[in-house]
Amino acid sequence: MVSPSVKSQVAGLVLWLVACFATAGIGAIASIDAADFYAELTRPEWAPPGALFGPVWTTLFALMSIAAWLVWRRHGFRGAPAALSLFLLHLPFNALWSWLFFAWRQGALAFFEVLLLWMLIAVTLILFWSASRLAGLLLLPYLLWVSFAAVLNFAVWQLNPALLGAG
Repeated sequence: MVSPSVKSQVAGLVLWLVACFATAGIGAIASIDAADFYAELTRPEWAPPGALFGPVWTTLFALMSIAAWLVWRRHGFRGAPAALSLFLLHLPFNALWSWLFFAWRQGALAFFEVLLLWMLIAVTLILFWSASRLAGLLLLPYLLWVSFAAVLNFAVWQLNPALLGAG
């Protein structure tokens, strides 16, 4: 078990927050017109209002950061290389979805990419769980939200072939 100093722990938390919120920022660039685009899409009755996405994602990125920090704090990169490397590997896939769906309006590609993202999150959650149960639990809302997002992506893509490509 690694026991970093308090200063090192705070620095580590800041770095995990930066990594996650930089990912959010890259996705947000693609989502600048997301509210208008989402409003013009035909959506299933169960689709949440667009205003819900920002607070949910902010919360999820904070939870993701804390989860990665907990694993890092307990084990370091040497003690949990697969878990932390996979976590870092999955971040670009998180940002890519916004580009595929909102910027490039590729419903099919966004759907298949979110399935890949889901698998990466699921494996990361399992690895985090084995390193720290709390870290695994903190990723659970993220996995659940991406599960919902995948179903919503599919439904919206199917309902909007002219805007998101034919299904």
